[in-house]
Amino acid sequence: MKPSILQLNPILVPAINDKLGELYTMHRLFEKDDKDAYIREHGASIKGVITGGHTGISNDMIERLPALQVIAVNGVGTDAVDLAFARERGIPVTATFGALTEDVADLAIGLILAACRQICPGNEFVKTGNWQKNSHPGALPLSRRFSGKRVGIVGMGKVGRAIAQRASAFGCPVSYTDLRRMEDLPHEFVGDLISLARGCDILVLAAAADKAEGIVNAAVLDALGKDGYLVNIARGKLVVESDLVEALSNGVIAGAGLDVFVDEPNVPEALFDMDRVVLQAHRASATEESRTAMGEMVLASLAQALAGQRPEGSLTT
Repeated sequence: MKPSILQLNPILVPAINDKLGELYTMHRLFEKDDKDAYIREHGASIKGVITGGHTGISNDMIERLPALQVIAVNGVGTDAVDLAFARERGIPVTATFGALTEDVADLAIGLILAACRQICPGNEFVKTGNWQKNSHPGALPLSRRFSGKRVGIVGMGKVGRAIAQRASAFGCPVSYTDLRRMEDLPHEFVGDLISLARGCDILVLAAAADKAEGIVNAAVLDALGKDGYLVNIARGKLVVESDLVEALSNGVIAGAGLDVFVDEPNVPEALFDMDRVVLQAHRASATEESRTAMGEMVLASLAQALAGQRPEGSLTT
């Protein structure tokens, strides 16, 4: 009999779903209307859980899965999983660290370019026929250069380092803040966030954010200043969104590129009509390459745990 796996979020790569179906009896909870009843019926047989970083798994659900041997997070966020609770029960919790680094860093640079160079308004200007109606060079306002701008990075993990590498290729001086100075990096370490914001033109949030919340507030945005841009490809909760909306509305900062929000999929509507703001639907890792690599890591975590091995990258065992 194939082991039973409870899946809390869909996986969008057909090949990964096919492999899961070959190896396991899949219980796709996200497809069920009465989830509580489904857990009552099947919970005792569940050996593994696949979830997403945003969804995680509650302690109550863990307690209702007495045979549980592994929680595989298909993502890098683990703040929706009580790691201490899982650790006490000897349940490995894994995440797909490293699989999405390059694509998240790529999108960070894409958001910077889109916001600074006003790519989205320019695209709309052409596609709506307005360029033909008004071909005067001043029909669109001048944009801002990215090359050479000072980039400040919050969080110098794998993604932060990949962003720094890309920004450096644009001739941008890079500084950063983190819990500590990274001795292997050539970039300037700045001990506090306000000082980092004051000394850069573009502030990029790349922190893991499992515990941090609301660290980018009005004071940080004031320090970033009227020519500064905020880019967030980490977690929406790092930003006080009401402060950001006010800063953008009043010209306190120049613009923003945002892939994540506090209450997804709910986005502050005030941002919708701002040409200086570029929005994405939490899509930084949404490439075929990243999602395939993530799925393969989930498969490996399940296989290793169910074979009685410690999964590579386990955060709790």
